[in-house]
Amino acid sequence: MHKILVTGGCGYIGSHTAVDLLENGYDVVVVDNLANADADILERIAKITGRKPIFYPTDLRDKEALERVFQAHPDIAGIIHFAAFKMVGESVENPLEYFDNNIVGLLNLLFCMRDYRVGSLIFSSSCTVYGNTTALPVTEQTPLQDAASPYGYTKQVGERMIADLLVACPEMKAILLRYFNPAGAHESAIIGEDARVKAQNLVPVITETAIGKRSSFQVFGDDYATRDGSCIRDYIHIMDLARAHTLALEYQLNGRQPEQLDAFNLGIGQGVTVLEAIQAFERVTGLTLNYQTGPRRAGDVEAIYANYSKAHNLLGWEPKRSIDDIMRTAWAWEKARTEQKSL
Repeated sequence: MHKILVTGGCGYIGSHTAVDLLENGYDVVVVDNLANADADILERIAKITGRKPIFYPTDLRDKEALERVFQAHPDIAGIIHFAAFKMVGESVENPLEYFDNNIVGLLNLLFCMRDYRVGSLIFSSSCTVYGNTTALPVTEQTPLQDAASPYGYTKQVGERMIADLLVACPEMKAILLRYFNPAGAHESAIIGEDARVKAQNLVPVITETAIGKRSSFQVFGDDYATRDGSCIRDYIHIMDLARAHTLALEYQLNGRQPEQLDAFNLGIGQGVTVLEAIQAFERVTGLTLNYQTGPRRAGDVEAIYANYSKAHNLLGWEPKRSIDDIMRTAWAWEKARTEQKSL
């Protein structure tokens, strides 16, 4: 039974991936500084899986504290690295904080990976590394353009840092998972997206408006060269995304990864406009949302969606859930977490 270190494992993607790992027989060690998550997620993970991850409330920027985790667990077989700030708009407003958190944290993790001889890394990258590309759908061979936001730039830098380390450490392997727009929640409605900071991603903004936590929300831009003027994104269900991380890890640990460094796009392969996503929520729930259109938001690209055939062919992965499933599970989670917090 392999032991896997999951950084940012109390966060949205990390917690759902921890569920998938535990359900597939892995031991999980979570490191999270709780800057944007709550430790009670660990109890929720245990409620779903029957097993609770080992937890360290550690900031990756504290190298000595991070080293103590590796010293306590010399049998770590692989790392899945999620811990990062992730909001495009916030990164435009606070670029230095994003550079500090996302780049310095990764740097310390790579030091530990090298020094404690952990040979397997799955890196949580992003479609933002492709920048404002005009080549759609995006494949892994699509050239990287200038990042449209400081957040996207930190992911580009992270990919380069990993690639350079592998040149110096040929015994290591890494996979870059470039995913698109994670959304939705676990089918149980026990876990979902529940960040401490105010949500900026579309789906939680939609559900918070529907339940009354927000009076309305804004669609950023209605003059893009798309079919309805709003941005196009590729929304992937969180549990489909979590499954991809486990499959990538198995691909690596089982010796099936021929290249020292590889990258995979993870999306459903279909572009959905912001307005179409709103319509999907209204269709699934029967509710009407209160929203207004406004000016474009700095850092947003016009349209991006994936070609995931490489992940399908090599990892055996394919998305099983649609935009309607995303909205249905997100709404069930919103209602459940609102009820829990009102008790």
